[in-house]
Amino acid sequence: MSPATSMVPFLAQAQEPMTRAELLADDPLWLILLKAVVILLIGPIMTVFLIVIERKVLGRMQNRPGPNRVGPGGWLQSIADAIKLPFKEQIVPDTADRKIYFLAPVITVVPALIGLAAIPFGPEVTIFGERTVLQLIELPVSVLLILAGASVGVYGIVLAGWSSGSPYPLLGGLRSTAQVISYEIAMGLSIVGVALYAQSLSTGEIVDAQANGWYFYLLLPSFVIYLISMVGETNRAPFDLPEAESELVGGFHTEYSSMKFAMFFLAEYTNMVIVSAFATTLFLGGWMFPFVGLDSPLNQGWWPLLWFFGKMALLLFGFIWLRGTLPRFRYDQFMKLGWKVLIPVGLLWVLVISAIRALRTDGNVSTGQILIVGGIIIAVLVLLTLLLPEKEEPAKDEVPLTGSDYPIPPLDLTVPKLTPRQKALRAKEKSRRALGSEGTRDSDGPRESPQGEPASVSSGKENADGNV
Repeated sequence: MSPATSMVPFLAQAQEPMTRAELLADDPLWLILLKAVVILLIGPIMTVFLIVIERKVLGRMQNRPGPNRVGPGGWLQSIADAIKLPFKEQIVPDTADRKIYFLAPVITVVPALIGLAAIPFGPEVTIFGERTVLQLIELPVSVLLILAGASVGVYGIVLAGWSSGSPYPLLGGLRSTAQVISYEIAMGLSIVGVALYAQSLSTGEIVDAQANGWYFYLLLPSFVIYLISMVGETNRAPFDLPEAESELVGGFHTEYSSMKFAMFFLAEYTNMVIVSAFATTLFLGGWMFPFVGLDSPLNQGWWPLLWFFGKMALLLFGFIWLRGTLPRFRYDQFMKLGWKVLIPVGLLWVLVISAIRALRTDGNVSTGQILIVGGIIIAVLVLLTLLLPEKEEPAKDEVPLTGSDYPIPPLDLTVPKLTPRQKALRAKEKSRRALGSEGTRDSDGPRESPQGEPASVSSGKENADGNV
């Protein structure tokens, strides 16, 4: 064998494509630091743009101009706010637990800044001559890493409410705890379907698995449950119960000001970016352009980065649209939606997906047959629901309650002419006049009171006059 022939296998081996994990493991230190800095800056930069865009869009929806003073067209308003907040006075309540009070904003904002590390923003590219992928880390359980980061950030909200030493922040922190527990369960159930279809919890492999079809229509119930859960997870309207200004002043951050308040603001908008990027990765094909294959020029190089941020911008616009459209939910409605609707539907959907995957793997059942059988089952359930008689509630003698648990006044309610305080004041005035008129009588007759009533004369005075 000649030397040239012996080198052929080695050359072929060198040209084999590397996996995402292998490319990331081969990154030099300077490239890792560069990616880390960019990942940390995505959240703050997008927060600056999101705030002013949200105010502009809401102004347009509500038929008003929005910010229009700072910079051309008011587009520099967020920068002015970012400069102003650090110089505002820091007010710390006397009853606050100072260590936890200062630590809570940090606990909230740090997981939000690092949550994008496991998100694949694009395919393989070349940066300064180094082959890599647009992602910082790739783990077999990247999905769980992102969920864990979102969960840790809620501890900062709870601790902020508790450490402020005030009732309204405490109520906001407790609401946040119940809200996150409720909607993280529903969010986890929606992700189970994606993991079953992709056969992986790696974000990069989930994107690759959507080359033949995006999961937002293949797993439509999972997508809808995730969209609702991500709004509840980020405490955004109409699910912003932990900071309801009409009920709790400012909620968990009522006692915060200056830079600490800015950190909560940064965490909220960065979490919006994270859940939107996560939804893009799980359901919208990640960085892939629709209707074309992976070998298309549109899915190579730096173009996919543009498609990824475009999909993410669409979801972020949905947050703003919801805030400008829907009123805030009542707390009982909010909990009912999470525990009685989203979680049961999510559990049933996971069972359906598991059955479909088992049939397609072990049996000779086509997708069309599965859809036909599923449609028949749904039609039967709908018919049974329509045929079931409506439940008649027995008549009650109790006073009916409104949604906020306040009793409705009875129809024959009569409003008293005098309040108890007015009655007490009048009785006191009569007794004072009675004591003051004792021993005195006008020559023309009894003295009249300011109200036009004759002054009362005590029997003791009459007896005294008779003795004289």
